[in-house]
Amino acid sequence: MENEQLLEVKKLQTYFTLRKWGFLRVGEVKAVDGVDFDLRRGEAVSVVGESGCGKSTLAKTILALEQPTGGQVYFNGKAIDITDKEHLEWYRSQVGYVQQDPYGALPPFMTVRRILEEPMVINGIKDHKERERRIYQVLEDLKMTPVKEFINKFPHMLSGGQQQRGVIARSKILEPSLLVADEPVSMLDPSVRVEILELLRKLQLDYNLGVIYITHDLSTVRYFSERIFVMYGGKLIEKGEVEDILANPSHPYTRALLEAISDPDPENVNTFKKVPPGEPPSLASPPPGCRFHPRCPDFIEGKCEKEVPPEYELGGEHKVSCWLYEKEG
Repeated sequence: MENEQLLEVKKLQTYFTLRKWGFLRVGEVKAVDGVDFDLRRGEAVSVVGESGCGKSTLAKTILALEQPTGGQVYFNGKAIDITDKEHLEWYRSQVGYVQQDPYGALPPFMTVRRILEEPMVINGIKDHKERERRIYQVLEDLKMTPVKEFINKFPHMLSGGQQQRGVIARSKILEPSLLVADEPVSMLDPSVRVEILELLRKLQLDYNLGVIYITHDLSTVRYFSERIFVMYGGKLIEKGEVEDILANPSHPYTRALLEAISDPDPENVNTFKKVPPGEPPSLASPPPGCRFHPRCPDFIEGKCEKEVPPEYELGGEHKVSCWLYEKEG
């Protein structure tokens, strides 16, 4: 059903305890700190931000690989209970995971056939013909053809792009309704990145999949997703439809990300990019107020460093957490 909600994330927090000498608690890392968003069935969204902003922890919490400290993840309207083994097994069969490192994600001593067959065996698909049908179908979908040439190969016999197709095939083999792709092309040659993203996009559209695409590269999201969520310091600071955010980035950090995108024109290779000074905040001791304020060119003294900005609506689905929009909100 169009616009049917598939996933809802409410006030999600994932903190990690810092200990000294193995037992003395000395603090915590606030990797995900109060994140809210939803995902519609058949929709692709991108979570964008620099390394260390909490994107991968957010992905792992949604995948139930990390225990949330607070908040809740809802899938098809049901709260995910990580302590309920049966519920957790069912949920994980509904969600596919595409890892960043394809070679590290594939068992080196298994053939492609066995890699794809194992999840089905674990999940009780006993019919050999059905397992074979799914294997051939997903490999054909991912252009690993003729299938007979790939099905008995080991991961080291595949190129990097073929290995990542194998990872995507495994994530799709149980016919999930949601895929979480964590930097799926960052370790691939530039020549195959667009091809892999196009294959993912085709799978998403052909099978009406919800997809969460985790990336630090804003240049790829235009071709892959309907909405963008910009993450900084463990929080989502800007949300909206792709065209709205790319045409009218409202948060100073989002503008900085867009200005830092490489220009493919060789004549502009030496053009200076406006990157804000400083480093992303430590999630163990984030700054008070707006977490971007130490690097922000539009810093409002007496405001930004003291109070966390609320989320302001800018029209449609475009929302931003920034004090610059206080009067407009």
